[in-house]
Amino acid sequence: MATHARLAPRPAGAARARTWWGKAWVRAVEEAAYAEEDLVRGRRLARAGRVGGITVEPGRFVAAVEEGDDVLTVSGGLPELDPAGSAALTEVVAAESGRIAALLGGDLPHPLVEHAEESGVELLPFGGELATRCTCEPWADPCHHALAVLQQLTWLIEADPFVLLALRGVGRDDLLARLHALSEPADRGATDLDVAADAARRAGRLLELLDDPDASLDHLW
Repeated sequence: MATHARLAPRPAGAARARTWWGKAWVRAVEEAAYAEEDLVRGRRLARAGRVGGITVEPGRFVAAVEEGDDVLTVSGGLPELDPAGSAALTEVVAAESGRIAALLGGDLPHPLVEHAEESGVELLPFGGELATRCTCEPWADPCHHALAVLQQLTWLIEADPFVLLALRGVGRDDLLARLHALSEPADRGATDLDVAADAARRAGRLLELLDDPDASLDHLW
């Protein structure tokens, strides 16, 4: 079952993007727009607090937008990572111990994104990836209602980078489970090595006992 996150609307008049990844998201939104006028209308709706709570699930988001007496429903999403991409992202996060702590603390380290790109995993989107639909049935997407929601998502992604990962199909719990599973073989291997080393040590002491039958057995344990 998909994991849903109900996210509160952005406060009216809130500041624009502050983080480097928030600004990158804004650039993608601007690339996606067909006209500057649509961007301006979308910003006006977002800053006026006309975008309702946003529901995010793997690869998808949905929100309501009020304009005058109308309430429109906007949905959209990003292409999800395939299994190979999800595995590569997990490896990148696991490569440095501080990366998962940074994500949990609300930070998206630039080296993490760079190394993910080197592994063939694009986390931050370009304009053409931002697919949207709106019940206003526009002649082209994204309409200004969808642009309002996309701009609202900037604040949410800045506050919690896991929102971005969820839109790529990798939720917080999913990534944590993958990291745990990735660490298990190493832990198991270390245990096996410890057992083997202890067995070799005991075998060596038994050989000592064979050479000296009168020796004490205490030193074997």
